[in-house]
Amino acid sequence: MKTILSKLFEHQHLSREEAREVLLNISNENYNPSQIASFMTVYLMRAITVDELQGFRDALLELCLSIDLEGRETIDIVGTGGDGKDTFNISTLSSFLVAGAGYPVTKHGNNSVSSVSGSSNVLQEQGYKFTNDRDTLLRQLDKANICFFHAPLFHPAMKAVAPIRRALKVKTFFNMLGPLVNPAQPKHQLFGVFNLELGRLYQYILQQSEKQFAIVYAMDGYDEVSLTSPFKVRTHYSEQLITPTDIKKPYYRQSDLYGGSTIEAAARIFRNILEGNGTQAQVDVVTTNAGLAIHCIHSEKTLIDCIAEAQEALDSGRALECLKNLVA
Repeated sequence: MKTILSKLFEHQHLSREEAREVLLNISNENYNPSQIASFMTVYLMRAITVDELQGFRDALLELCLSIDLEGRETIDIVGTGGDGKDTFNISTLSSFLVAGAGYPVTKHGNNSVSSVSGSSNVLQEQGYKFTNDRDTLLRQLDKANICFFHAPLFHPAMKAVAPIRRALKVKTFFNMLGPLVNPAQPKHQLFGVFNLELGRLYQYILQQSEKQFAIVYAMDGYDEVSLTSPFKVRTHYSEQLITPTDIKKPYYRQSDLYGGSTIEAAARIFRNILEGNGTQAQVDVVTTNAGLAIHCIHSEKTLIDCIAEAQEALDSGRALECLKNLVA
């Protein structure tokens, strides 16, 4: 690690293979916590390169406990986190709306590092028990139309650095990696990113895959559609800037999306929205993100029609039923 750190401190970049080897060594606990913390903070001071991001991803997928879906086509809705906005759990709620609309979801997530409540936190608060047992996960997918992959159970390297990430309490390159290493590698995926540059890196990497994807960034800094500003959407073949008024939604204030100061508060907001008691801002933001995910699957439909599908899944109670079935 000393050689790697010296290279990075001299403003040099790692090759794809060097990045892969570092992550493998981190997973094997070949470095001490101080070395790992120093390595992670390098990427707070400069942008990650495509080769570095691909190398880190290669290592995590190589080590990952992968899940064979036996031909099931699914979608993941996941953000990088790290936008510092303290929103309620938008991507996780959107996942249940998409599942309620009839599209199988394999959601990948983790405990929060830089905000109050991550997807794992809020689902655990609902009574969900994490598992990496394949048969259990497939049963959940068949019964609830959604299953959940708690990242540390599938990624040894993430588990190894979890205490260091909690101590740092800032976003690291692991935030950038999480969405790229879903254990099922679903065919469809909606990615949220915390800046435009990362969106470009994601697009470059994903264009080399067969995924149907969309990458979203709200222009005022959110890693999801916030309806507080226009948002940029990138796909395999296109890039467009969409305003809330383009999809017949109002602009909201950042305070309308506040997620609470505790995990318990975040869990109450989560449940209230699924039970039909969310504010109009909360409902509009969740249905828009869920609609964008559905649009990843059915690009021939208009985004407005896809949002209407998500709204119906919420209003009918089917999204809530998916949560109840998953927990049961």
